[in-house]
Amino acid sequence: MPIYLNALTGRGVHVVTVNDYLALRDADWMGPIYTSLGLTVGTVVHGLDDRQRRAAYQCDVTYGTNNEFGFDYLRDNMKFSIDEYVQRDFHYAIVDEVDSILIDEARTPLIISGPSEESTDKYVRINQVIPSLKKEVDYSIDEKSRTVVLTEDGVAKVEKLLKVDNLYEPRNIEILHHVNQALKAHTLFKRDVDYLVKDGQVIIVDEFTGRVMPGRRYSDGLHQALEAKENVKVERENQTYASVTFQNYFRMYEKLAGMTGTADTEAEEFKKIYNLEVIVIPTNMPMIREDYPDVIYKTEKEKFDAAIEEIRELNRIGRPVLVGTISIEKSELLSKYLKKFGIQHNILNAKNHQREAEIIAEAGQPGAVTISTNMAGRGTDIKLGNGVADLGGLHILGTERHESRRIDNQLRGRSGRQGDMGSSRFYLSLDDDLLRIFGADRIASVMERIGVQEGEPIEHGLISKAIENAQKRVEGQNFDIRKHLLEYDDVMNRQREVIYKQRRDILAGVDLWQTVEDIVDELIDDIVDEFLGEKLHHDEWNLKGLDDMVLKQFSLRLDFVKRKPDEVHREEVATELFDSVKELFRKKEEEFGKSIMDYVTRMIMLQSLDTHWKDHLLAMDHLKEGIGLRGYGQKDPTREYQREGYEMFMDMVNRVKASSIEKLCLVQVRREEEVSDIEQKRKREYVMSRGDHDAKVKTVRRKEEKVGRNDPCPCGSGKKFKRCCGK
Repeated sequence: MPIYLNALTGRGVHVVTVNDYLALRDADWMGPIYTSLGLTVGTVVHGLDDRQRRAAYQCDVTYGTNNEFGFDYLRDNMKFSIDEYVQRDFHYAIVDEVDSILIDEARTPLIISGPSEESTDKYVRINQVIPSLKKEVDYSIDEKSRTVVLTEDGVAKVEKLLKVDNLYEPRNIEILHHVNQALKAHTLFKRDVDYLVKDGQVIIVDEFTGRVMPGRRYSDGLHQALEAKENVKVERENQTYASVTFQNYFRMYEKLAGMTGTADTEAEEFKKIYNLEVIVIPTNMPMIREDYPDVIYKTEKEKFDAAIEEIRELNRIGRPVLVGTISIEKSELLSKYLKKFGIQHNILNAKNHQREAEIIAEAGQPGAVTISTNMAGRGTDIKLGNGVADLGGLHILGTERHESRRIDNQLRGRSGRQGDMGSSRFYLSLDDDLLRIFGADRIASVMERIGVQEGEPIEHGLISKAIENAQKRVEGQNFDIRKHLLEYDDVMNRQREVIYKQRRDILAGVDLWQTVEDIVDELIDDIVDEFLGEKLHHDEWNLKGLDDMVLKQFSLRLDFVKRKPDEVHREEVATELFDSVKELFRKKEEEFGKSIMDYVTRMIMLQSLDTHWKDHLLAMDHLKEGIGLRGYGQKDPTREYQREGYEMFMDMVNRVKASSIEKLCLVQVRREEEVSDIEQKRKREYVMSRGDHDAKVKTVRRKEEKVGRNDPCPCGSGKKFKRCCGK
């Protein structure tokens, strides 16, 4: 109903889901209803070209994934023609599994990047050093914060192995950074958990959904460190061209809504970050699933033995079981155990995601055993086969707690849907990451006190409470990370909005020549102030410097240095400069033709903007890396980042202006073929009408006294003439 209501405006509604399968499925299910109501329906999924995407976005209702919507936004703002944009303005979005997209994924910004020029040899060289370092001797690991730090002994060993005198010298800081990234790759990132290796590539596995993310790469040299570790081809490090967080992307919509079965635990974050209220809606049918208390064992082996015993028992009576694991590695380990006992089962993880729909369709059939990572944790209805309800429905068996309670609730939620029978139980061990890092000592001491024997589990309210508290601590920690990320990205977001608006204005040809004249005016004011300072005496003016700067900036030789001192006046110099630049552009327009000159101007301004923006993103990344150290100087790192980021941005804007005008003054179109080539390209451009360009130019002779550009305007507005009637 809200989709239909908001689509009636004709401005488009985006229905956002977590993966392509769900986007296609939901569009297929609901499409006929919208079509019968007179609306059009489109789908944006991986692999579409721009023409297909544009058609989908023009529909009244557009289904797609958060990644596709976000990347289309970034790609649009890198294009050189408004005709090539695929998206419309952001009107209304309704987000399925809203907590997954707006909260779980909020820590990961979307980044479009390209290879930098640097060599990849350093990653291989540094990777060879890491295996010789010893844990707790050369480095220490903090698993809570997922950080690894070299000890003094470790630094000395690395310096010796890499033949570096001092790792902390400014010229060696980059080597130190890559040593730290290589250490991370070897100690904190596990194959078939955080990533998998396929066809000679390191492919990231999403920690929340268990899905592979082809094309996505870790930034900051980490992906290269993993490639070196796994002995596959090391790709060049990427430089960011464009990036946005999901938090800031979705806050661009005029109206935002969403739904999920597990939002209530995050109500505070939805309100603070997105200004969204959370409303709990009663279930359609009473929920009769039985959730058993967690069962905890001392070791992982004991846990798996007990879990397999329960699977065998339920399989014997024909009751379907969905087994949840938190990584590909664990799902394959469990699969090996089941094969030993000859239990037929399906395995659903990032390695065989192509069969997802088929495996899920079979998961509720009598006797079915399905082992899955978090891929089966969301948005999938598992239909029960004949007679399964009489056996107790689908049983969910979790083999480990996730760091977020919501992910566990989502796994449980695969069973007992729409009033179905069902049950769930988690099997845990003190070796599990969550318990080991956040609470194993306390739980182990309880088990010792009550004398738990090998293979004997413990079920106790205190234990479940301790696990829940551990999860709450991790959730709080992750909320702080997301809030911190947003504070930093808000600075970038304001800058991004300014740059993207400028790009659109240039592409649309909005007052293009007025913009150019305004930039020239600003540059001239700055140049005159620098070399003919208002507070300086005539004798102190730097006319040679003025000539050099005018030649560099505008490619004009005006030879002010050859004039008599009483012939040089600030106002007249500014006016002469402005008129000379205008005359230069007029001649170029006469030579190239107006349409070519417009096209060339647009391209030069866009290229200057894009090049400097790309460099600015890199500079901001470097600023963010070191800004935390300001805390040692009793300064707030966030405020310092905002202040310095603003200064860097304004500096970049000035460089863009100077660079654009410098290139415009130099540009030449030499050959006939180049002209026709530009003409062909220009036909694809969106050109706004600038009136009758062929009207004959009349020469007007001025009778009244000339008004200086910086004089008060004669109209009485109180503004300078150049900012008022002199525009």
